[in-house]
Amino acid sequence: MDKMKNICAEVLGTAVLVFMGCGSAVVLGCDVGGGHLAVALAFGLSIVAAAYVIGGVSGCHINPAVSLAMLIDKRINMRTFIEYVCAQVAGAIIGAAFLRLFVAIGVTDQTGGLGSNGVAVGGLGWALLIEIILTYIFVLTILGVTADPSKGSVAGIVIGLTLTFVHIVGIPLTGTSVNPARSIGPAIFAGGAALADLWVFIVAPMLGAAGAALSYKYIKPTK
Repeated sequence: MDKMKNICAEVLGTAVLVFMGCGSAVVLGCDVGGGHLAVALAFGLSIVAAAYVIGGVSGCHINPAVSLAMLIDKRINMRTFIEYVCAQVAGAIIGAAFLRLFVAIGVTDQTGGLGSNGVAVGGLGWALLIEIILTYIFVLTILGVTADPSKGSVAGIVIGLTLTFVHIVGIPLTGTSVNPARSIGPAIFAGGAALADLWVFIVAPMLGAAGAALSYKYIKPTK
């Protein structure tokens, strides 16, 4: 029963993240300025909300890259990792499906692709590099703030703010993924270049997360 609750929590949390984060991009656009900052805040606040609702249930990973880091740091096992990743991808698809429905009934998609990620600036190599770096920073923060139980009351806020500033940098460059599930959901419905380049936003965040987990193993305080 607890395992099913965990899976449902990951589905729900990821669906909300995609719907609210990508939805803000769909409605507002991502031009540098008001829309850019609003979208960054939408993603960050979605994480804050999810952390305080499902954090005590599943840990609120809602991101395969985060789950990979937790696996490497031995906080979850392989079976849980696989279950969480499947739940996260399913949740992202559900969130994107609701966005697609909204567009179908008349909401104008300011991004033209349900807020999907892209590699237009600098090409594939640049997109890979920026996503690795941004994911590394994001996941390293998560590992650090969640390792200390005394920081539990503020962990959601710290993680949400970190995701916000990561988006502030990344939105003009790639649209910011740092989360393979977040990229998979919209790309499935957007098709075209978003789907063709999707591998970048799966591989790069996972590499960044693995690097963060290995780094954290070296720098974390010894008990």
